[in-house]
Amino acid sequence: MPPTTPYLAVDLERMQVNIARVADAASARGLALRPHAKTHKTIEIGRMQVAAGAHGLTVATIGEAEVFAAAGLDDLCIAYPLWIDPPRAARLSALAARGAAISIGVDSVAAVERVARAGLAGRIAVRVEVDAGHHRSGCAPTEAGAVAAAAVQAGIEVEGVFAFPGHAYAPGARAEAARQEAEALTVAVHSMRAAGATPLVVSGGSTPSFAAALEIDSPVTELRPGVTVFGDAQQWELGAMDAAEIALTAHATVVSHAGGRLVLDAGSKVLGPDRAPWATGHGRLLDHPDARIVQLSEHHAVAELGEGDALPPLGATVRLVPNHVCMAVNLVDELHVFDRAGDVEPSATWRVAARGRNS
Repeated sequence: MPPTTPYLAVDLERMQVNIARVADAASARGLALRPHAKTHKTIEIGRMQVAAGAHGLTVATIGEAEVFAAAGLDDLCIAYPLWIDPPRAARLSALAARGAAISIGVDSVAAVERVARAGLAGRIAVRVEVDAGHHRSGCAPTEAGAVAAAAVQAGIEVEGVFAFPGHAYAPGARAEAARQEAEALTVAVHSMRAAGATPLVVSGGSTPSFAAALEIDSPVTELRPGVTVFGDAQQWELGAMDAAEIALTAHATVVSHAGGRLVLDAGSKVLGPDRAPWATGHGRLLDHPDARIVQLSEHHAVAELGEGDALPPLGATVRLVPNHVCMAVNLVDELHVFDRAGDVEPSATWRVAARGRNS
Protein backbone atom coordinates (compact mmCIF):
# COMPACT_ATOMS: atom_id res chain seq x y z
CA MET A 1 0.00 0.00 0.00
CA PRO A 2 1.21 3.53 -0.70
CA PRO A 3 1.66 5.85 2.30
CA THR A 4 -1.24 7.98 3.49
CA THR A 5 -1.20 11.45 1.95
CA PRO A 6 0.23 13.96 2.31
CA TYR A 7 3.84 12.78 2.09
CA LEU A 8 7.06 13.65 0.30
CA ALA A 9 8.11 11.27 -2.44
CA VAL A 10 11.53 10.90 -4.07
CA ASP A 11 11.77 9.68 -7.66
CA LEU A 12 15.01 7.73 -7.23
CA GLU A 13 15.70 7.39 -10.94
CA ARG A 14 15.42 11.13 -11.55
CA MET A 15 17.44 11.99 -8.45
CA GLN A 16 20.29 9.71 -9.48
CA VAL A 17 20.32 11.33 -12.92
CA ASN A 18 20.47 14.77 -11.26
CA ILE A 19 23.35 13.73 -9.01
CA ALA A 20 25.32 12.32 -11.93
CA ARG A 21 24.56 15.29 -14.19
CA VAL A 22 25.89 17.82 -11.70
CA ALA A 23 28.93 15.71 -10.82
CA ASP A 24 29.82 15.19 -14.47
CA ALA A 25 29.38 18.87 -15.31
CA ALA A 26 31.71 19.95 -12.50
CA SER A 27 34.26 17.26 -13.34
CA ALA A 28 34.31 18.28 -17.00
CA ARG A 29 35.43 21.75 -15.93
CA GLY A 30 37.97 20.41 -13.43
CA LEU A 31 35.97 21.76 -10.50
CA ALA A 32 35.44 20.12 -7.14
CA LEU A 33 31.89 19.57 -5.98
CA ARG A 34 30.67 20.05 -2.40
CA PRO A 35 26.85 19.88 -2.60
CA HIS A 36 24.82 21.59 0.09
CA ALA A 37 23.20 18.89 2.21
CA LYS A 38 20.78 21.28 3.92
CA THR A 39 18.50 20.57 0.96
CA HIS A 40 18.04 16.85 1.64
CA LYS A 41 19.32 16.39 5.23
CA THR A 42 19.46 12.68 4.48
CA ILE A 43 22.39 10.29 4.98
CA GLU A 44 21.54 8.01 2.06
CA ILE A 45 21.54 10.92 -0.39
CA GLY A 46 24.78 12.34 0.98
CA ARG A 47 26.43 8.97 0.43
CA MET A 48 25.16 8.87 -3.16
CA GLN A 49 26.60 12.34 -3.82
CA VAL A 50 30.01 11.40 -2.46
CA ALA A 51 29.98 8.12 -4.40
CA ALA A 52 29.26 10.13 -7.56
CA GLY A 53 32.36 12.28 -7.06
CA ALA A 54 31.60 14.95 -4.45
CA HIS A 55 34.70 15.31 -2.26
CA GLY A 56 32.66 16.44 0.73
CA LEU A 57 29.42 18.10 1.75
CA THR A 58 28.35 21.60 2.67
CA VAL A 59 26.10 22.11 5.68
CA ALA A 60 24.50 25.14 7.31
CA THR A 61 24.84 24.34 11.00
CA ILE A 62 26.97 22.49 13.51
CA GLY A 63 23.98 20.23 14.15
CA GLU A 64 23.86 19.17 10.52
CA ALA A 65 27.61 18.57 10.62
CA GLU A 66 27.21 16.33 13.68
CA VAL A 67 24.58 14.21 11.95
CA PHE A 68 26.57 13.66 8.76
CA ALA A 69 29.89 13.16 10.55
CA ALA A 70 28.33 10.48 12.76
CA ALA A 71 27.42 8.61 9.57
CA GLY A 72 30.99 8.79 8.25
CA LEU A 73 30.39 11.75 5.91
CA ASP A 74 32.96 13.82 7.74
CA ASP A 75 34.56 16.16 5.19
CA LEU A 76 32.31 19.11 5.90
CA CYS A 77 32.17 22.84 5.32
CA ILE A 78 29.80 24.79 7.55
CA ALA A 79 29.15 27.61 5.09
CA TYR A 80 27.92 30.05 7.69
CA PRO A 81 29.66 32.91 9.54
CA LEU A 82 29.60 31.20 12.94
CA TRP A 83 29.91 33.33 16.06
CA ILE A 84 31.73 31.01 18.43
CA ASP A 85 30.61 30.67 22.04
CA PRO A 86 31.67 27.98 24.55
CA PRO A 87 28.93 25.44 23.63
CA ARG A 88 29.65 25.79 19.91
CA ALA A 89 33.40 25.54 20.55
CA ALA A 90 32.91 22.33 22.50
CA ARG A 91 30.81 20.79 19.74
CA LEU A 92 33.33 21.73 17.04
CA SER A 93 36.18 20.36 19.17
CA ALA A 94 34.29 17.09 19.58
CA LEU A 95 33.83 16.80 15.82
CA ALA A 96 37.54 17.41 15.26
CA ALA A 97 38.45 14.87 17.96
CA ARG A 98 36.46 12.25 16.05
CA GLY A 99 38.59 12.90 12.99
CA ALA A 100 36.15 15.03 11.03
CA ALA A 101 37.64 17.61 8.66
CA ILE A 102 35.67 20.75 9.48
CA SER A 103 35.87 24.24 8.03
CA ILE A 104 33.61 27.12 9.07
CA GLY A 105 32.77 30.51 7.63
CA VAL A 106 34.11 33.77 9.02
CA ASP A 107 33.54 37.25 7.63
CA SER A 108 35.25 39.54 10.14
CA VAL A 109 38.40 39.85 12.20
CA ALA A 110 36.21 39.76 15.30
CA ALA A 111 34.84 36.37 14.30
CA VAL A 112 38.38 35.08 13.77
CA GLU A 113 39.32 36.29 17.24
CA ARG A 114 36.42 34.29 18.68
CA VAL A 115 37.71 31.14 16.97
CA ALA A 116 41.18 31.74 18.40
CA ARG A 117 40.00 32.49 21.94
CA ALA A 118 37.93 29.30 21.89
CA GLY A 119 41.08 27.25 21.36
CA LEU A 120 40.01 25.97 17.95
CA ALA A 121 43.27 26.80 16.16
CA GLY A 122 44.70 23.56 14.82
CA ARG A 123 41.35 21.80 15.21
CA ILE A 124 39.26 23.38 12.48
CA ALA A 125 39.92 25.51 9.39
CA VAL A 126 38.18 28.68 8.30
CA ARG A 127 36.92 29.97 5.00
CA VAL A 128 36.51 33.70 4.50
CA GLU A 129 33.05 34.58 3.25
CA VAL A 130 32.73 37.53 0.88
CA ASP A 131 29.64 39.34 -0.36
CA ALA A 132 29.23 38.74 -4.08
CA GLY A 133 26.12 40.88 -4.48
CA HIS A 134 23.54 39.09 -2.38
CA HIS A 135 24.12 41.57 0.47
CA ARG A 136 23.49 39.13 3.28
CA SER A 137 26.60 37.93 5.11
CA GLY A 138 30.18 38.19 3.88
CA CYS A 139 32.82 40.89 4.06
CA ALA A 140 33.67 43.15 1.15
CA PRO A 141 35.99 41.29 -1.26
CA THR A 142 38.75 43.85 -0.64
CA GLU A 143 38.63 43.00 3.09
CA ALA A 144 39.18 39.26 2.63
CA GLY A 145 42.94 39.64 3.06
CA ALA A 146 42.62 41.33 6.44
CA VAL A 147 40.30 38.62 7.73
CA ALA A 148 42.57 35.88 6.42
CA ALA A 149 45.71 37.54 7.80
CA ALA A 150 44.13 37.69 11.26
CA ALA A 151 43.49 33.96 11.08
CA VAL A 152 47.03 33.17 9.95
CA GLN A 153 48.45 35.31 12.76
CA ALA A 154 46.31 33.38 15.25
CA GLY A 155 47.56 30.05 13.95
CA ILE A 156 44.25 29.13 12.32
CA GLU A 157 44.33 27.31 9.01
CA VAL A 158 42.78 29.37 6.21
CA GLU A 159 41.32 26.84 3.82
CA GLY A 160 39.96 29.32 1.33
CA VAL A 161 37.32 31.85 0.41
CA PHE A 162 33.67 31.43 -0.53
CA ALA A 163 30.61 33.33 -1.69
CA PHE A 164 26.93 32.64 -2.20
CA PRO A 165 25.28 34.34 -5.20
CA GLY A 166 21.81 34.29 -3.68
CA HIS A 167 20.71 37.15 -5.89
CA ALA A 168 20.56 34.57 -8.70
CA TYR A 169 17.14 33.73 -7.24
CA ALA A 170 15.33 36.22 -9.46
CA PRO A 171 14.04 36.07 -13.03
CA GLY A 172 16.78 36.78 -15.56
CA ALA A 173 19.46 37.19 -12.88
CA ARG A 174 21.35 33.89 -13.09
CA ALA A 175 24.10 34.83 -15.52
CA GLU A 176 24.74 38.26 -14.00
CA ALA A 177 24.88 36.82 -10.48
CA ALA A 178 27.47 34.26 -11.62
CA ARG A 179 29.50 37.04 -13.24
CA GLN A 180 29.38 39.17 -10.10
CA GLU A 181 30.40 36.21 -7.98
CA ALA A 182 33.41 35.54 -10.21
CA GLU A 183 34.40 39.19 -10.02
CA ALA A 184 34.05 39.33 -6.22
CA LEU A 185 36.04 36.15 -5.73
CA THR A 186 38.78 37.41 -8.06
CA VAL A 187 39.15 40.54 -5.95
CA ALA A 188 39.07 38.46 -2.76
CA VAL A 189 41.79 36.11 -3.99
CA HIS A 190 44.06 39.07 -4.86
CA SER A 191 43.38 40.59 -1.44
CA MET A 192 44.24 37.36 0.35
CA ARG A 193 47.41 36.80 -1.67
CA ALA A 194 48.57 40.33 -0.94
CA ALA A 195 48.10 39.57 2.75
CA GLY A 196 50.17 36.38 2.49
CA ALA A 197 47.25 33.95 2.69
CA THR A 198 46.74 32.29 -0.69
CA PRO A 199 43.40 30.41 -0.67
CA LEU A 200 43.58 26.74 -1.61
CA VAL A 201 39.83 26.61 -2.18
CA VAL A 202 37.79 29.26 -4.00
CA SER A 203 34.20 28.20 -3.55
CA GLY A 204 30.98 29.49 -5.05
CA GLY A 205 27.77 28.52 -6.62
CA SER A 206 24.06 28.11 -6.12
CA THR A 207 21.54 26.02 -8.01
CA PRO A 208 20.20 28.84 -10.24
CA SER A 209 23.70 30.08 -11.09
CA PHE A 210 25.29 26.63 -11.46
CA ALA A 211 25.13 26.36 -15.25
CA ALA A 212 26.25 29.95 -15.78
CA ALA A 213 29.19 29.48 -13.40
CA LEU A 214 30.46 26.66 -15.60
CA GLU A 215 30.57 28.88 -18.67
CA ILE A 216 32.54 31.92 -17.50
CA ASP A 217 36.13 32.71 -16.66
CA SER A 218 36.33 32.49 -12.89
CA PRO A 219 38.81 31.69 -10.11
CA VAL A 220 36.30 29.22 -8.64
CA THR A 221 37.73 25.79 -7.82
CA GLU A 222 34.67 24.37 -6.05
CA LEU A 223 30.89 24.62 -6.45
CA ARG A 224 28.23 24.11 -3.77
CA PRO A 225 24.77 23.65 -5.37
CA GLY A 226 22.04 22.22 -3.15
CA VAL A 227 18.65 22.10 -4.84
CA THR A 228 20.04 20.41 -7.98
CA VAL A 229 19.48 17.07 -6.28
CA PHE A 230 15.67 17.49 -6.23
CA GLY A 231 14.60 20.63 -8.06
CA ASP A 232 11.61 22.67 -6.94
CA ALA A 233 9.05 25.13 -8.27
CA GLN A 234 11.46 28.07 -7.91
CA GLN A 235 14.08 26.41 -10.10
CA TRP A 236 11.41 25.35 -12.60
CA GLU A 237 10.08 28.89 -12.81
CA LEU A 238 13.56 30.44 -13.07
CA GLY A 239 14.49 28.06 -15.90
CA ALA A 240 17.35 26.54 -13.91
CA MET A 241 15.70 23.10 -13.99
CA ASP A 242 12.79 21.74 -15.98
CA ALA A 243 9.85 19.56 -15.03
CA ALA A 244 11.60 16.38 -16.20
CA GLU A 245 14.31 16.98 -13.57
CA ILE A 246 11.99 17.41 -10.57
CA ALA A 247 12.80 14.46 -8.28
CA LEU A 248 10.84 15.33 -5.13
CA THR A 249 7.13 15.96 -4.96
CA ALA A 250 4.47 16.12 -2.28
CA HIS A 251 1.77 13.54 -2.94
CA ALA A 252 -1.66 14.86 -2.01
CA THR A 253 -5.25 13.71 -2.30
CA VAL A 254 -8.00 15.67 -4.05
CA VAL A 255 -10.51 16.21 -1.24
CA SER A 256 -12.85 18.74 -2.87
CA HIS A 257 -13.81 20.45 -6.12
CA ALA A 258 -15.30 23.44 -4.34
CA GLY A 259 -15.41 26.52 -6.54
CA GLY A 260 -14.43 24.44 -9.56
CA ARG A 261 -10.87 24.14 -8.27
CA LEU A 262 -8.72 21.42 -6.75
CA VAL A 263 -8.63 21.35 -2.98
CA LEU A 264 -5.79 19.15 -1.75
CA ASP A 265 -4.75 17.76 1.63
CA ALA A 266 -1.20 19.16 1.60
CA GLY A 267 -0.88 22.64 3.06
CA SER A 268 1.95 24.82 4.30
CA LYS A 269 2.85 22.26 6.98
CA VAL A 270 3.99 19.95 4.18
CA LEU A 271 4.89 22.25 1.30
CA GLY A 272 6.42 25.05 3.36
CA PRO A 273 5.21 28.65 3.27
CA ASP A 274 7.90 30.20 1.06
CA ARG A 275 6.76 32.27 -1.88
CA ALA A 276 9.16 34.68 -3.56
CA PRO A 277 7.65 37.99 -4.76
CA TRP A 278 8.12 36.91 -8.36
CA ALA A 279 6.64 33.42 -7.95
CA THR A 280 3.39 32.78 -9.81
CA GLY A 281 1.95 30.60 -7.06
CA HIS A 282 2.49 28.76 -3.80
CA GLY A 283 3.74 25.75 -5.77
CA ARG A 284 3.02 23.80 -8.93
CA LEU A 285 1.56 20.49 -10.07
CA LEU A 286 4.12 18.30 -11.81
CA ASP A 287 1.63 16.65 -14.16
CA HIS A 288 -0.28 19.87 -14.91
CA PRO A 289 2.37 22.44 -15.95
CA ASP A 290 -0.11 25.31 -16.35
CA ALA A 291 -1.66 24.81 -12.91
CA ARG A 292 -0.73 26.91 -9.90
CA ILE A 293 -1.43 26.63 -6.20
CA VAL A 294 -3.32 29.86 -5.64
CA GLN A 295 -4.21 29.50 -1.96
CA LEU A 296 -2.28 27.85 0.84
CA SER A 297 -3.22 27.31 4.45
CA GLU A 298 -1.94 24.90 7.06
CA HIS A 299 -3.69 21.79 5.74
CA HIS A 300 -5.18 22.90 2.42
CA ALA A 301 -3.77 23.77 -0.97
CA VAL A 302 -6.14 25.18 -3.56
CA ALA A 303 -5.03 24.85 -7.16
CA GLU A 304 -6.37 26.31 -10.39
CA LEU A 305 -5.70 24.34 -13.55
CA GLY A 306 -4.98 25.71 -16.99
CA GLU A 307 -7.71 26.31 -19.51
CA GLY A 308 -9.05 23.04 -20.87
CA ASP A 309 -7.24 20.96 -18.24
CA ALA A 310 -9.70 18.52 -16.65
CA LEU A 311 -9.91 18.36 -12.88
CA PRO A 312 -8.50 15.13 -11.45
CA PRO A 313 -11.36 13.24 -9.76
CA LEU A 314 -12.10 13.34 -6.05
CA GLY A 315 -9.85 10.88 -4.24
CA ALA A 316 -7.15 11.06 -6.90
CA THR A 317 -3.51 11.52 -5.88
CA VAL A 318 -1.61 14.40 -7.48
CA ARG A 319 2.06 15.39 -7.34
CA LEU A 320 2.80 18.87 -6.01
CA VAL A 321 6.11 20.68 -6.46
CA PRO A 322 7.00 22.84 -3.43
CA ASN A 323 8.32 26.32 -4.10
CA HIS A 324 11.33 25.77 -1.82
CA VAL A 325 12.23 22.12 -1.42
CA CYS A 326 14.67 22.70 1.48
CA MET A 327 11.82 24.02 3.60
CA ALA A 328 9.51 21.14 2.68
CA VAL A 329 12.07 18.48 3.56
CA ASN A 330 12.67 20.07 6.97
CA LEU A 331 8.96 19.65 7.75
CA VAL A 332 8.83 15.85 7.51
CA ASP A 333 10.41 12.96 9.37
CA GLU A 334 10.94 10.75 6.35
CA LEU A 335 11.08 10.60 2.58
CA HIS A 336 9.32 7.82 0.70
CA VAL A 337 11.50 6.56 -2.14
CA PHE A 338 10.04 5.27 -5.39
CA ASP A 339 12.40 3.56 -7.81
CA ARG A 340 10.80 5.37 -10.72
CA ALA A 341 7.82 7.55 -11.59
CA GLY A 342 4.60 5.58 -11.77
CA ASP A 343 5.47 3.05 -9.06
CA VAL A 344 2.57 2.59 -6.65
CA GLU A 345 4.51 1.53 -3.57
CA PRO A 346 7.81 2.93 -2.27
CA SER A 347 10.89 0.74 -2.30
CA ALA A 348 12.40 2.42 0.77
CA THR A 349 11.81 5.03 3.44
CA TRP A 350 14.67 7.34 4.40
CA ARG A 351 14.82 9.26 7.64
CA VAL A 352 15.43 12.99 7.33
CA ALA A 353 18.27 12.62 9.81
CA ALA A 354 19.31 16.28 10.06
CA ARG A 355 15.77 17.63 10.27
CA GLY A 356 15.48 20.49 12.74
CA ARG A 357 19.20 20.66 13.47
CA ASN A 358 19.14 24.44 13.27
CA SER A 359 21.99 25.26 15.62
